[in-house]
Amino acid sequence: MTNRLYYGDNLDILREHIRDESVDLVYLDPPFNSNASYNVLFKAPDGHDSHAQMEAFDDTWHWTDSAERAFDEVMRSGNSDAAEMLRAMRSFLKENDMMAYLTMMAVRLLELHRVLKQTGSLYLHCDPTASHYLKILLDAIFGPTNFGNEIVWKRQNAKGLAFTRFARNHDIILRYTKSDEWIWNGQYTEHDPEYLRQFYKYKDEDGRVYRLADLTNPNKNRPNLTYEFLGVTRVWRWTRERMQKAYEDGLVVQGKPGQVPVLKRYLDEQEGNPVDDVWLDVMPVQAQAQERLGYPTQKPLSLLERILNASSNEGDVVLDPFCGCGTTVHAAQKLNRQWIGIDVTHLAISLIQKRLRDAFGPISIDVHGVPKDLGGAQALAEQDKYQFQWWAVSLVDAVPFGGKKKGSDGGIDGYIYFKPDGKVTEKAVVSVKGGQNVGVTMVKDLIATVDREKAKMGVFITLAPPTGPMIKEAASAGRYHTEYGEYPKIQILTIEQLFEGRRPEMPWIDPTVFKKAKRETKDTQGKLL
Repeated sequence: MTNRLYYGDNLDILREHIRDESVDLVYLDPPFNSNASYNVLFKAPDGHDSHAQMEAFDDTWHWTDSAERAFDEVMRSGNSDAAEMLRAMRSFLKENDMMAYLTMMAVRLLELHRVLKQTGSLYLHCDPTASHYLKILLDAIFGPTNFGNEIVWKRQNAKGLAFTRFARNHDIILRYTKSDEWIWNGQYTEHDPEYLRQFYKYKDEDGRVYRLADLTNPNKNRPNLTYEFLGVTRVWRWTRERMQKAYEDGLVVQGKPGQVPVLKRYLDEQEGNPVDDVWLDVMPVQAQAQERLGYPTQKPLSLLERILNASSNEGDVVLDPFCGCGTTVHAAQKLNRQWIGIDVTHLAISLIQKRLRDAFGPISIDVHGVPKDLGGAQALAEQDKYQFQWWAVSLVDAVPFGGKKKGSDGGIDGYIYFKPDGKVTEKAVVSVKGGQNVGVTMVKDLIATVDREKAKMGVFITLAPPTGPMIKEAASAGRYHTEYGEYPKIQILTIEQLFEGRRPEMPWIDPTVFKKAKRETKDTQGKLL
């Protein structure tokens, strides 16, 4: 299976493209119901974010026709437990934002249960705001006996002020399985140095360090394990035969006659401390961390590696239906898993592709939902002009700018940063038009914007062919002269030309504006293109 990346509503993608029982592990980190708009940040050359900040998604859910339709779908799903539970929640919560969030999650969790293999696991990452409701929903969909863990992950970065309450400092990760048999690989952390100093204080002649461990059984009502060994009668942990074999191997020792024998437990044979359900050792992605790509909700790679290592094996299929900046698919690629990522923004899709190229080189990815011809581009422009703009900007390696609020971009859809002398960074303004009615006024506006922003160049991307007056007006703006060459100050590129491989004419592009994922050195790249 080729690794797959889908643009679109994950509910539609799951229903149309993901087969029943085809996924080994699901991890989802859906937008929380926190009434917050998140921005994706890019690093501007001057160190400021304000000129490279845009709205990526708004995680507020409202009770609209979409929520009502999702509720009806759950009622008709055939899962009576899920339907009755959601109905009870609606009776209690009424038609508010929380109920909309839970309803939209319920209809998706039903699909995720469908695509999960019988031996598969699901990890739902959330915060305490809605974790109790989500746990009840998961009980109804997966069955209460298939609840595995409520994992507490301490983020280290507390949320909110502590003047009126304790500061919030953890997320919740709910683990469920589909049946009573699931993939599991125990995870361990290193022993505490103080623990090693206190208990592993003995050493063999060959230098092996060990501790002395109890061999008696805490369950005293075990007649079959009650016997005399080395002159001591106890209820032992092992059978007489196993005890004798360990003694002959030098693993059971007795300090002096009559003393209770003990076990030599060697440090080099211990895997470490089993990981429990409170994770204090996984640090969040700090502001200056090398893996930080700009998403405020970005989760650390080590968090996903622990989850994937515990509940999947090499070659297994991992699915993330809210893949954001791609941490899950990055971890899956690194650990030799197959993966499926879904996101509702073209911005995320382009960021993920860049992240994987930076980390692994030319890996094979099957991208769905992204325009691949002029017809697809026209359809996207008609469906969502903002997604079209973000997608078009990515074609010229520009930093997207502006959000969905009317007039918030000031006529700017992106910036291209370049270094005409290889040292000083300059910028070009990118303007995108997805409509069919384009005219010379739009080019004049771009020229004025370039001057206002003190930019050196402007790039006009259009879905429709430019008119003669537009081409003439762009040429009249003159050329941008550098000691290494000269370039048209205003350039018009059509989407069709971009599909053919044409790109803006300009000096060396400054790569520092995009946060670059660390190159993975292990041979985990999978099949190359």
